Amino acid sequence: RVLFRSVCIRAARTVRLCEAMRQLALDITAPPAPSFDNFVVGRNAEALTHIRAAVAGGAERFIYVWGESGSGRTHLLKAAATHANSQYVACAEHSIFEDVAPLLAADDVGNLGGEAQVALFHRYNILRDRGGSLIASGGVPPVQLTLRADLLTRLSWGLVIQLHALSDEEKSQALTQRARERGFDLPAEVCAYLLAHTPRDMGALFATLDALDRFSLETKRAVTVPLLRQVVSNDFKKLN
Repeated sequence: RVLFRSVCIRAARTVRLCEAMRQLALDITAPPAPSFDNFVVGRNAEALTHIRAAVAGGAERFIYVWGESGSGRTHLLKAAATHANSQYVACAEHSIFEDVAPLLAADDVGNLGGEAQVALFHRYNILRDRGGSLIASGGVPPVQLTLRADLLTRLSWGLVIQLHALSDEEKSQALTQRARERGFDLPAEVCAYLLAHTPRDMGALFATLDALDRFSLETKRAVTVPLLRQVVSNDFKKLN
């Protein structure tokens, strides 16, 4: 009878642990929606300030931001489009710009095909005439885009701001601060493992760190590399 009870207790603990890990897997694969508040600024304070002002109806209504992958372009444009009367478009060859929202966030305009470029050109003119705003992005400055000359001219008329990807040191500082806000100290070796073995965008890094914290509390284990390795292991991902 004692043995049976012990087996039942262990089985119940195993079930609870599996459920906790499944929930953590969901948390990792669904990081928080991009917003201005959860954007890690780094060296991009100017871009954040101007985009916030454009959303609020400021004087600079046309902005083009450019930078390498991971510099925060998509985060900022999606954050801008969370506000009322706005549209976010992840640009592709055949993108359509039919929405009448007064704020358009056009992400990666370099992907646009010929007809879509014409459509964005006309949408730009409508936004300008009606007091609307356009926030566009690309991987290179406007002069290096292979787009129609008239559209390139429009994109160059407003503010053009370069975005800078966070350095590993800046990411480490952001992760360390996030851990402190959650009430624990992040060991340097755990932070280094996070940067080396998980997706490197800040949304995914924060989601993994939050999941690690919850898993540590659930299992009553310290935050260590072995614990993090368990959280991000292939077996753990398969639970999702």
